[in-house]
Amino acid sequence: MGVVVAREFGRSAETDGFFAAYGVFMVLSLAAASLRVIVQPPLARARAAGRLGEEVAAYAAALTMFAVPAVALSTFAATPIGNALTGSLPPEAADAAATALRWLVPAAAFQLFAALAASVLAALDDYGTAALAYALGSACGLTFILLRVDEDGLVAVAWGSALTAGVGLAIMAGRLAARGRLRWPSRGLARRLGELAAGSVLPLALQLLYLVCVRLTADLGVGEVTSFSYAYLIASGIVSVTASSLGFVSSVPLTRAGLRDDVAARHLVATSWLALAAVAAAAGVFALAGERIVEWVLGDAYGGDVGGDLGRLVAGLAPWMAVSAGVTLTFPLLFVRGRPRGLVPLAVAAVVVQVPLAWGLRELFGLAGIVASLAVTTGFVFAVLLVLLSPETLRRVVPGVAVAAGVLGVLAALAFVPSALLGPIGGATLGLAIYLGLLVLLRPAGLRDAWGYVRALR
Repeated sequence: MGVVVAREFGRSAETDGFFAAYGVFMVLSLAAASLRVIVQPPLARARAAGRLGEEVAAYAAALTMFAVPAVALSTFAATPIGNALTGSLPPEAADAAATALRWLVPAAAFQLFAALAASVLAALDDYGTAALAYALGSACGLTFILLRVDEDGLVAVAWGSALTAGVGLAIMAGRLAARGRLRWPSRGLARRLGELAAGSVLPLALQLLYLVCVRLTADLGVGEVTSFSYAYLIASGIVSVTASSLGFVSSVPLTRAGLRDDVAARHLVATSWLALAAVAAAAGVFALAGERIVEWVLGDAYGGDVGGDLGRLVAGLAPWMAVSAGVTLTFPLLFVRGRPRGLVPLAVAAVVVQVPLAWGLRELFGLAGIVASLAVTTGFVFAVLLVLLSPETLRRVVPGVAVAAGVLGVLAALAFVPSALLGPIGGATLGLAIYLGLLVLLRPAGLRDAWGYVRALR
Protein backbone atom coordinates (compact mmCIF):
# COMPACT_ATOMS: atom_id res chain seq x y z
CA MET A 1 0.00 0.00 0.00
CA GLY A 2 2.79 2.38 0.90
CA VAL A 3 4.52 1.69 -2.41
CA VAL A 4 1.32 2.47 -4.33
CA VAL A 5 0.83 5.76 -2.48
CA ALA A 6 4.43 6.79 -3.07
CA ARG A 7 4.48 5.96 -6.78
CA GLU A 8 1.04 7.35 -7.57
CA PHE A 9 1.02 10.49 -5.43
CA GLY A 10 4.64 11.23 -4.57
CA ARG A 11 5.30 13.38 -1.53
CA SER A 12 2.93 16.29 -1.03
CA ALA A 13 0.53 18.01 1.35
CA GLU A 14 -2.15 15.52 0.31
CA THR A 15 0.02 12.52 1.26
CA ASP A 16 0.88 14.28 4.52
CA GLY A 17 -2.84 14.50 5.29
CA PHE A 18 -3.43 10.88 4.34
CA PHE A 19 -0.61 9.65 6.57
CA ALA A 20 -1.81 11.82 9.44
CA ALA A 21 -5.13 9.96 9.20
CA TYR A 22 -3.31 6.68 8.74
CA GLY A 23 -1.61 7.39 12.05
CA VAL A 24 -5.04 7.11 13.71
CA PHE A 25 -5.59 3.82 11.87
CA MET A 26 -2.22 2.58 13.13
CA VAL A 27 -3.13 3.52 16.69
CA LEU A 28 -6.28 1.42 16.53
CA SER A 29 -4.91 -1.44 14.43
CA LEU A 30 -1.85 -1.81 16.63
CA ALA A 31 -4.22 -1.71 19.59
CA ALA A 32 -5.82 -4.69 17.87
CA ALA A 33 -2.45 -6.43 18.04
CA SER A 34 -2.35 -5.72 21.77
CA LEU A 35 -5.90 -7.04 22.07
CA ARG A 36 -4.61 -10.47 21.07
CA VAL A 37 -2.19 -10.25 23.97
CA ILE A 38 -4.89 -9.26 26.44
CA VAL A 39 -7.46 -11.93 25.59
CA GLN A 40 -5.28 -14.93 24.77
CA PRO A 41 -4.58 -16.01 28.38
CA PRO A 42 -8.24 -15.81 29.54
CA LEU A 43 -9.41 -17.53 26.35
CA ALA A 44 -6.91 -20.35 26.90
CA ARG A 45 -8.19 -20.76 30.46
CA ALA A 46 -11.81 -20.59 29.26
CA ARG A 47 -11.20 -23.37 26.77
CA ALA A 48 -9.79 -25.57 29.53
CA ALA A 49 -12.88 -24.82 31.63
CA GLY A 50 -15.31 -25.55 28.77
CA ARG A 51 -16.72 -22.01 28.50
CA LEU A 52 -14.84 -20.65 25.50
CA GLY A 53 -17.98 -19.80 23.48
CA GLU A 54 -19.46 -17.59 26.14
CA GLU A 55 -16.13 -15.87 26.78
CA VAL A 56 -15.70 -15.08 23.08
CA ALA A 57 -19.16 -13.59 22.72
CA ALA A 58 -18.64 -11.47 25.84
CA TYR A 59 -15.47 -9.96 24.47
CA ALA A 60 -17.14 -9.38 21.08
CA ALA A 61 -20.00 -7.52 22.74
CA ALA A 62 -17.55 -5.44 24.77
CA LEU A 63 -15.63 -4.52 21.61
CA THR A 64 -18.87 -3.43 19.95
CA MET A 65 -19.47 -0.97 22.78
CA PHE A 66 -16.13 0.66 21.92
CA ALA A 67 -16.13 0.34 18.13
CA VAL A 68 -19.53 1.90 17.43
CA PRO A 69 -18.75 5.30 19.08
CA ALA A 70 -15.30 5.39 17.41
CA VAL A 71 -16.80 4.84 13.96
CA ALA A 72 -19.53 7.39 14.62
CA LEU A 73 -16.96 9.98 15.73
CA SER A 74 -14.80 9.43 12.64
CA THR A 75 -17.85 9.72 10.40
CA PHE A 76 -19.45 12.85 11.78
CA ALA A 77 -16.39 14.70 13.15
CA ALA A 78 -13.87 13.84 10.44
CA THR A 79 -13.33 17.47 9.38
CA PRO A 80 -12.33 18.94 12.77
CA ILE A 81 -10.21 15.86 13.50
CA GLY A 82 -8.46 16.24 10.14
CA ASN A 83 -7.76 19.92 10.87
CA ALA A 84 -6.31 19.05 14.27
CA LEU A 85 -4.06 16.32 12.87
CA THR A 86 -2.57 18.41 10.07
CA GLY A 87 -1.94 21.62 11.99
CA SER A 88 -0.35 24.33 9.85
CA LEU A 89 -0.21 22.25 6.67
CA PRO A 90 -2.17 23.49 3.59
CA PRO A 91 -5.97 22.92 3.46
CA GLU A 92 -5.66 19.98 1.03
CA ALA A 93 -3.85 18.06 3.78
CA ALA A 94 -6.78 18.49 6.17
CA ASP A 95 -9.25 17.49 3.43
CA ALA A 96 -7.27 14.34 2.62
CA ALA A 97 -7.09 13.42 6.31
CA ALA A 98 -10.84 13.89 6.83
CA THR A 99 -11.73 11.81 3.75
CA ALA A 100 -9.40 8.98 4.78
CA LEU A 101 -10.62 8.94 8.39
CA ARG A 102 -14.18 8.09 7.33
CA TRP A 103 -12.90 4.75 5.97
CA LEU A 104 -9.78 4.01 7.98
CA VAL A 105 -11.47 4.03 11.39
CA PRO A 106 -14.10 1.46 10.30
CA ALA A 107 -11.21 -0.55 8.84
CA ALA A 108 -9.51 -0.42 12.23
CA ALA A 109 -12.73 -1.54 13.92
CA PHE A 110 -12.73 -4.61 11.66
CA GLN A 111 -9.11 -5.19 12.72
CA LEU A 112 -10.15 -5.23 16.37
CA PHE A 113 -12.69 -7.98 15.78
CA ALA A 114 -10.23 -9.84 13.54
CA ALA A 115 -7.71 -9.77 16.39
CA LEU A 116 -10.29 -11.31 18.72
CA ALA A 117 -11.05 -14.02 16.16
CA ALA A 118 -7.33 -14.77 15.73
CA SER A 119 -6.97 -15.07 19.50
CA VAL A 120 -9.84 -17.55 19.71
CA LEU A 121 -8.24 -19.64 16.99
CA ALA A 122 -4.93 -19.52 18.90
CA ALA A 123 -6.70 -20.82 22.01
CA LEU A 124 -7.86 -23.69 19.79
CA ASP A 125 -4.25 -24.22 18.60
CA ASP A 126 -5.22 -23.09 15.10
CA TYR A 127 -2.78 -20.52 13.70
CA GLY A 128 -3.18 -21.53 10.06
CA THR A 129 -6.67 -20.11 9.58
CA ALA A 130 -5.61 -16.69 10.88
CA ALA A 131 -2.53 -16.70 8.64
CA LEU A 132 -4.67 -17.58 5.61
CA ALA A 133 -7.26 -14.92 6.50
CA TYR A 134 -4.75 -12.12 6.86
CA ALA A 135 -2.93 -13.14 3.67
CA LEU A 136 -6.09 -13.34 1.56
CA GLY A 137 -7.45 -10.14 3.05
CA SER A 138 -4.24 -8.31 2.19
CA ALA A 139 -4.28 -9.71 -1.36
CA CYS A 140 -7.88 -8.60 -1.90
CA GLY A 141 -7.28 -5.12 -0.49
CA LEU A 142 -4.13 -4.54 -2.54
CA THR A 143 -5.79 -5.79 -5.72
CA PHE A 144 -8.71 -3.42 -5.16
CA ILE A 145 -6.32 -0.50 -4.59
CA LEU A 146 -4.42 -1.23 -7.80
CA LEU A 147 -7.67 -1.39 -9.78
CA ARG A 148 -9.22 1.80 -8.40
CA VAL A 149 -6.39 4.14 -7.39
CA ASP A 150 -6.02 5.79 -10.81
CA GLU A 151 -9.72 6.57 -11.02
CA ASP A 152 -10.55 7.44 -7.40
CA GLY A 153 -7.30 8.75 -5.94
CA LEU A 154 -6.06 8.35 -2.39
CA VAL A 155 -9.46 7.39 -1.01
CA ALA A 156 -9.14 4.08 -2.88
CA VAL A 157 -6.28 3.21 -0.52
CA ALA A 158 -8.57 3.77 2.46
CA TRP A 159 -11.26 1.64 0.82
CA GLY A 160 -8.72 -1.11 0.21
CA SER A 161 -7.65 -1.04 3.85
CA ALA A 162 -11.26 -1.55 4.91
CA LEU A 163 -11.64 -4.43 2.45
CA THR A 164 -8.45 -6.06 3.75
CA ALA A 165 -9.72 -6.08 7.32
CA GLY A 166 -13.25 -7.13 6.34
CA VAL A 167 -12.15 -10.15 4.31
CA GLY A 168 -9.79 -11.34 7.04
CA LEU A 169 -12.48 -11.00 9.68
CA ALA A 170 -15.07 -12.81 7.55
CA ILE A 171 -12.82 -15.83 6.99
CA MET A 172 -11.94 -16.24 10.66
CA ALA A 173 -15.49 -15.62 11.89
CA GLY A 174 -16.79 -18.15 9.38
CA ARG A 175 -14.31 -20.74 10.65
CA LEU A 176 -15.34 -20.15 14.26
CA ALA A 177 -19.04 -20.28 13.39
CA ALA A 178 -18.49 -23.60 11.64
CA ARG A 179 -16.86 -24.94 14.78
CA GLY A 180 -19.77 -23.75 16.91
CA ARG A 181 -17.70 -21.43 19.09
CA LEU A 182 -20.07 -18.46 19.24
CA ARG A 183 -22.65 -18.22 22.03
CA TRP A 184 -24.46 -15.30 23.51
CA PRO A 185 -22.91 -14.35 26.87
CA SER A 186 -25.03 -14.49 29.96
CA ARG A 187 -23.01 -12.02 32.04
CA GLY A 188 -19.75 -10.17 32.39
CA LEU A 189 -19.93 -7.57 29.59
CA ALA A 190 -18.90 -4.70 31.85
CA ARG A 191 -16.02 -6.70 33.30
CA ARG A 192 -14.71 -7.62 29.85
CA LEU A 193 -15.00 -4.03 28.67
CA GLY A 194 -13.04 -2.94 31.72
CA GLU A 195 -10.35 -5.56 31.03
CA LEU A 196 -10.03 -4.43 27.43
CA ALA A 197 -9.90 -0.77 28.39
CA ALA A 198 -7.30 -1.32 31.11
CA GLY A 199 -5.20 -3.59 28.92
CA SER A 200 -5.42 -1.43 25.79
CA VAL A 201 -4.54 1.87 27.42
CA LEU A 202 -0.77 1.32 27.28
CA PRO A 203 -0.61 0.17 23.62
CA LEU A 204 -2.85 3.11 22.71
CA ALA A 205 -0.56 5.44 24.63
CA LEU A 206 2.48 4.04 22.82
CA GLN A 207 0.84 4.81 19.50
CA LEU A 208 -0.17 8.23 20.78
CA LEU A 209 3.56 8.83 21.16
CA TYR A 210 3.78 8.33 17.41
CA LEU A 211 0.85 10.69 16.80
CA VAL A 212 2.58 13.32 18.95
CA CYS A 213 5.64 12.90 16.74
CA VAL A 214 3.49 13.20 13.59
CA ARG A 215 1.91 16.42 14.85
CA LEU A 216 5.28 17.96 15.72
CA THR A 217 6.77 16.80 12.42
CA ALA A 218 3.99 18.59 10.51
CA ASP A 219 5.45 21.93 11.61
CA LEU A 220 8.78 21.11 9.94
CA GLY A 221 7.35 21.54 6.44
CA VAL A 222 5.50 19.83 3.61
CA GLY A 223 6.59 16.25 3.01
CA GLU A 224 8.20 15.65 6.40
CA VAL A 225 5.16 13.82 7.81
CA THR A 226 5.16 11.50 4.80
CA SER A 227 8.86 10.69 5.18
CA PHE A 228 8.57 10.13 8.91
CA SER A 229 5.49 7.94 8.41
CA TYR A 230 7.28 5.73 5.89
CA ALA A 231 10.30 5.36 8.18
CA TYR A 232 8.01 4.47 11.09
CA LEU A 233 6.07 1.98 8.95
CA ILE A 234 9.29 0.22 7.99
CA ALA A 235 10.63 0.19 11.55
CA SER A 236 7.36 -0.95 13.13
CA GLY A 237 7.08 -3.64 10.45
CA ILE A 238 10.45 -5.04 11.52
CA VAL A 239 9.30 -5.09 15.15
CA SER A 240 6.00 -6.71 14.17
CA VAL A 241 7.59 -9.47 12.10
CA THR A 242 9.93 -10.38 14.94
CA ALA A 243 8.80 -9.41 18.44
CA SER A 244 5.03 -9.19 17.85
CA SER A 245 4.96 -12.59 16.17
CA LEU A 246 6.99 -14.20 18.96
CA GLY A 247 4.70 -12.66 21.57
CA PHE A 248 1.57 -13.85 19.78
CA VAL A 249 2.57 -17.49 19.38
CA SER A 250 4.00 -17.83 22.90
CA SER A 251 1.15 -16.47 25.04
CA VAL A 252 -1.02 -19.60 25.01
CA PRO A 253 1.83 -22.09 25.68
CA LEU A 254 3.17 -19.93 28.52
CA THR A 255 -0.32 -19.60 30.02
CA ARG A 256 -0.72 -23.37 30.10
CA ALA A 257 2.76 -23.98 31.49
CA GLY A 258 2.78 -21.27 34.15
CA LEU A 259 5.23 -18.38 34.39
CA ARG A 260 7.84 -18.06 37.15
CA ASP A 261 10.37 -15.22 37.35
CA ASP A 262 13.19 -17.34 35.93
CA VAL A 263 10.99 -18.57 33.06
CA ALA A 264 9.88 -15.01 32.26
CA ALA A 265 13.46 -13.77 32.27
CA ARG A 266 14.71 -16.55 30.02
CA HIS A 267 11.79 -15.98 27.65
CA LEU A 268 12.50 -12.26 27.36
CA VAL A 269 16.24 -12.62 26.90
CA ALA A 270 15.90 -15.43 24.36
CA THR A 271 13.26 -13.72 22.24
CA SER A 272 15.15 -10.41 22.47
CA TRP A 273 18.18 -12.06 20.86
CA LEU A 274 16.08 -13.09 17.87
CA ALA A 275 14.37 -9.72 17.52
CA LEU A 276 17.56 -7.68 17.93
CA ALA A 277 19.38 -9.79 15.35
CA ALA A 278 16.87 -8.62 12.74
CA VAL A 279 16.97 -5.00 13.98
CA ALA A 280 20.77 -4.82 13.66
CA ALA A 281 20.67 -6.20 10.11
CA ALA A 282 17.93 -3.79 9.02
CA ALA A 283 19.69 -0.78 10.52
CA GLY A 284 22.92 -1.64 8.73
CA VAL A 285 21.25 -2.14 5.36
CA PHE A 286 19.26 1.11 5.53
CA ALA A 287 22.23 3.10 6.83
CA LEU A 288 24.24 2.18 3.73
CA ALA A 289 21.67 1.74 0.99
CA GLY A 290 18.58 3.50 2.29
CA GLU A 291 18.58 6.11 -0.48
CA ARG A 292 18.74 3.52 -3.27
CA ILE A 293 16.25 1.14 -1.64
CA VAL A 294 13.73 3.89 -0.95
CA GLU A 295 13.95 5.31 -4.48
CA TRP A 296 13.70 1.85 -6.07
CA VAL A 297 10.67 0.88 -3.99
CA LEU A 298 8.81 4.17 -3.62
CA GLY A 299 9.65 5.92 -6.88
CA ASP A 300 11.42 9.03 -8.13
CA ALA A 301 9.72 11.36 -5.66
CA TYR A 302 11.77 9.66 -2.94
CA GLY A 303 15.11 9.76 -4.71
CA GLY A 304 18.17 11.86 -3.91
CA ASP A 305 18.27 13.66 -0.59
CA VAL A 306 14.68 12.67 0.30
CA GLY A 307 15.47 8.96 -0.01
CA GLY A 308 18.76 9.37 1.82
CA ASP A 309 17.07 11.17 4.70
CA LEU A 310 14.36 8.50 4.88
CA GLY A 311 16.94 5.70 4.92
CA ARG A 312 18.86 7.43 7.70
CA LEU A 313 15.58 7.88 9.57
CA VAL A 314 15.03 4.11 9.51
CA ALA A 315 18.58 3.52 10.75
CA GLY A 316 18.07 6.22 13.38
CA LEU A 317 14.97 4.39 14.59
CA ALA A 318 17.11 1.34 15.49
CA PRO A 319 17.24 2.26 19.22
CA TRP A 320 13.46 2.67 19.16
CA MET A 321 13.09 -0.69 17.40
CA ALA A 322 15.23 -2.34 20.09
CA VAL A 323 13.29 -0.98 23.08
CA SER A 324 9.97 -1.37 21.25
CA ALA A 325 10.77 -5.05 20.75
CA GLY A 326 11.38 -5.28 24.50
CA VAL A 327 8.03 -3.67 25.25
CA THR A 328 6.26 -5.93 22.74
CA LEU A 329 7.76 -9.06 24.29
CA THR A 330 7.24 -8.02 27.92
CA PHE A 331 3.67 -6.70 27.72
CA PRO A 332 2.00 -10.10 27.05
CA LEU A 333 3.67 -11.65 30.09
CA LEU A 334 1.74 -9.35 32.44
CA PHE A 335 -1.48 -10.96 31.21
CA VAL A 336 -0.04 -14.47 31.18
CA ARG A 337 0.85 -14.01 34.83
CA GLY A 338 -2.37 -12.13 35.58
CA ARG A 339 -0.68 -8.95 36.85
CA PRO A 340 -1.83 -6.13 34.55
CA ARG A 341 -1.85 -3.54 37.35
CA GLY A 342 -0.18 -0.19 36.94
CA LEU A 343 -0.72 0.11 33.20
CA VAL A 344 -3.02 3.14 33.32
CA PRO A 345 -0.65 5.42 35.26
CA LEU A 346 2.26 4.19 33.11
CA ALA A 347 0.33 5.09 29.95
CA VAL A 348 -0.47 8.56 31.25
CA ALA A 349 3.13 9.11 32.33
CA ALA A 350 4.46 8.06 28.92
CA VAL A 351 2.32 10.60 27.05
CA VAL A 352 3.03 13.33 29.60
CA VAL A 353 6.78 12.72 29.22
CA GLN A 354 6.69 12.49 25.43
CA VAL A 355 5.04 15.83 24.65
CA PRO A 356 7.63 18.18 26.20
CA LEU A 357 10.53 15.82 25.44
CA ALA A 358 9.68 15.56 21.72
CA TRP A 359 9.04 19.30 21.47
CA GLY A 360 12.31 20.18 23.19
CA LEU A 361 14.42 17.75 21.16
CA ARG A 362 12.73 18.90 17.96
CA GLU A 363 13.70 22.48 18.71
CA LEU A 364 17.30 21.39 19.26
CA PHE A 365 17.81 18.72 16.59
CA GLY A 366 14.82 18.81 14.25
CA LEU A 367 13.44 15.48 13.03
CA ALA A 368 16.39 13.57 14.55
CA GLY A 369 15.34 14.90 17.94
CA ILE A 370 11.78 13.68 17.45
CA VAL A 371 13.11 10.21 16.59
CA ALA A 372 15.34 10.23 19.68
CA SER A 373 12.43 11.22 21.94
CA LEU A 374 10.45 8.23 20.73
CA ALA A 375 13.27 5.87 21.76
CA VAL A 376 13.76 7.49 25.16
CA THR A 377 10.09 7.39 26.16
CA THR A 378 9.61 3.83 24.89
CA GLY A 379 12.73 2.75 26.81
CA PHE A 380 11.21 4.22 29.95
CA VAL A 381 8.05 2.18 29.35
CA PHE A 382 10.12 -1.00 28.85
CA ALA A 383 11.91 -0.53 32.18
CA VAL A 384 8.67 0.08 34.10
CA LEU A 385 7.01 -2.98 32.53
CA LEU A 386 9.87 -5.15 33.75
CA VAL A 387 9.41 -3.75 37.26
CA LEU A 388 5.65 -4.44 37.09
CA LEU A 389 6.40 -8.01 36.07
CA SER A 390 8.75 -8.35 39.06
CA PRO A 391 11.95 -6.68 40.31
CA GLU A 392 13.70 -10.05 39.99
CA THR A 393 12.78 -10.22 36.31
CA LEU A 394 14.21 -6.73 35.82
CA ARG A 395 17.46 -7.81 37.49
CA ARG A 396 17.78 -10.84 35.23
CA VAL A 397 16.60 -9.33 31.95
CA VAL A 398 18.50 -6.03 31.73
CA PRO A 399 22.00 -7.60 31.68
CA GLY A 400 20.88 -10.29 29.20
CA VAL A 401 19.32 -7.80 26.79
CA ALA A 402 22.30 -5.45 27.15
CA VAL A 403 24.67 -8.29 26.19
CA ALA A 404 22.49 -9.17 23.19
CA ALA A 405 22.40 -5.56 22.01
CA GLY A 406 26.14 -5.15 22.53
CA VAL A 407 27.19 -8.37 20.78
CA LEU A 408 24.85 -7.91 17.82
CA GLY A 409 25.74 -4.21 17.54
CA VAL A 410 29.46 -5.01 17.40
CA LEU A 411 28.93 -7.74 14.78
CA ALA A 412 26.82 -5.36 12.69
CA ALA A 413 29.50 -2.66 12.91
CA LEU A 414 32.23 -5.12 11.91
CA ALA A 415 30.14 -6.18 8.92
CA PHE A 416 28.69 -2.93 7.61
CA VAL A 417 31.26 -0.21 8.42
CA PRO A 418 34.09 -1.59 6.24
CA SER A 419 31.57 -2.59 3.55
CA ALA A 420 30.59 1.06 3.10
CA LEU A 421 33.70 1.49 0.93
CA LEU A 422 31.97 -0.47 -1.83
CA GLY A 423 29.15 2.02 -2.21
CA PRO A 424 25.44 1.82 -1.24
CA ILE A 425 24.14 -1.38 -2.84
CA GLY A 426 27.40 -3.32 -2.96
CA GLY A 427 28.26 -2.31 0.58
CA ALA A 428 24.84 -3.20 1.98
CA THR A 429 24.84 -6.56 0.19
CA LEU A 430 28.36 -7.45 1.34
CA GLY A 431 27.68 -6.14 4.83
CA LEU A 432 24.56 -8.26 5.20
CA ALA A 433 26.42 -11.33 3.92
CA ILE A 434 29.29 -10.74 6.38
CA TYR A 435 26.86 -10.13 9.23
CA LEU A 436 24.99 -13.38 8.58
CA GLY A 437 28.30 -15.18 8.11
CA LEU A 438 29.57 -13.93 11.47
CA LEU A 439 26.38 -15.13 13.17
CA VAL A 440 26.79 -18.58 11.62
CA LEU A 441 30.54 -18.77 12.23
CA LEU A 442 30.69 -17.40 15.77
CA ARG A 443 27.29 -18.72 16.87
CA PRO A 444 26.94 -16.47 19.94
CA ALA A 445 25.87 -18.46 22.97
CA GLY A 446 22.84 -16.24 23.58
CA LEU A 447 21.60 -16.69 20.03
CA ARG A 448 22.06 -20.48 20.19
CA ASP A 449 20.13 -20.58 23.45
CA ALA A 450 17.40 -18.37 21.97
CA TRP A 451 16.89 -20.63 18.97
CA GLY A 452 16.77 -23.73 21.15
CA TYR A 453 14.33 -22.07 23.54
CA VAL A 454 11.89 -21.05 20.82
CA ARG A 455 11.95 -24.52 19.26
CA ALA A 456 11.34 -26.10 22.69
CA LEU A 457 8.49 -23.68 23.39
CA ARG A 458 6.78 -24.69 20.17
